Amino acid sequence: MKKLISVLGSTGSIGLNSLEIISKKKKYFKPFIFSAKKNYKLICNQIIKFKPLYFLINDQKIYKKISKKFKNNKVKIISDYKSINFKSKKSITISAIPGIAGLNPILELIRYSEKILIANKEAIICGWNLIKKKTEKKKKKLNPVDSKKFLILKLLENQKFELIEKIYLTASGGPFLNLTPNQLKKSTLKDALKHPKWKMGKKISIDSATLMNKIFEVLEAHKLFNIPYSKLDILIHPNSLVHAIIKLKNGLTKLLYHETSMKIPLANAIFDGNLKIDDFIKIKKNKTFHNLYFNKINKNIFPSIDLKDKMIQYPSTGIIVNASNEVLVDQFLRKKIHFTDITKIIMANLKDANYRKYAIRKPKNINQIYQIDLWARNLTLKKIYKK
Repeated sequence: MKKLISVLGSTGSIGLNSLEIISKKKKYFKPFIFSAKKNYKLICNQIIKFKPLYFLINDQKIYKKISKKFKNNKVKIISDYKSINFKSKKSITISAIPGIAGLNPILELIRYSEKILIANKEAIICGWNLIKKKTEKKKKKLNPVDSKKFLILKLLENQKFELIEKIYLTASGGPFLNLTPNQLKKSTLKDALKHPKWKMGKKISIDSATLMNKIFEVLEAHKLFNIPYSKLDILIHPNSLVHAIIKLKNGLTKLLYHETSMKIPLANAIFDGNLKIDDFIKIKKNKTFHNLYFNKINKNIFPSIDLKDKMIQYPSTGIIVNASNEVLVDQFLRKKIHFTDITKIIMANLKDANYRKYAIRKPKNINQIYQIDLWARNLTLKKIYKK
């Protein structure tokens, strides 16, 4: 019997990789819920090709346009989760909606999913307590599918925590790794989007260039795996082949390697490791492993590293940093600010007179999370307009 599979954020890079995997294993899955925001062409193509039972569209203008185009189609075009008839809980949900926008959909679908595969670090950072409470209450399986956290999960299998000295998440360094500070000041949006190793969406490409993605991933790993924050660190690894490293107190070091394709952690998470990866990607043969480089973070190029230890300063610091970053990346993509302004303004927000008042809060529901998020967004926009 086919399992229902949902892909939240089906038009993004994680969503598209997920659909490539699903399309090659059609006999195992029945597309259940797809969701997207406003990529009209891709939404139309996915409705025609995959025929999910439901397609949820968040942008009202695109929703009306798609509803009209497919009004006689069996696929139900919807704009909220209340319209879904959940008949079976034997389903897999891949959560790939970027940003805090992905939090509510995860909370909505936890109760109806047998397994939740989460690729949204922001949702974990901002709403982990709510997600954890629901998954534990419903006894659901939640696994990360980001390459770093997926491999940490694998490295931690059958590993005694007391033997762990350090866990390193690796960062490629992005497009600005070898620049000087003066060159960085002259960088453009086009430069920032040229990731040397990974094919990703615009938001995550900018987060990689600033190193904010790793700052978030450290906090995410701390929450997901209950690892002491002091044991987590970041290393620059330009090869982008080793994604996580565990250094043990007994002198041994464990690491896992995989090609720079998100299909590998995704496919392994979907099939619980019981698959032949050649079905999904062509592995390069005769690859050598002797040129693996690991370096410390250069603070002159990645000043965001100073945020790493600040992320656990107060319970809601992560929410504030994430909201600030989302606004700043959006403004940079619109060419309203310079690349170096992103980290500067986030740092300035953490020195604001009202920062502590919001940061010390411990949100008990999603509305309280949104209140803190909104304060940080408004503060960030005020600082941008003052520039």
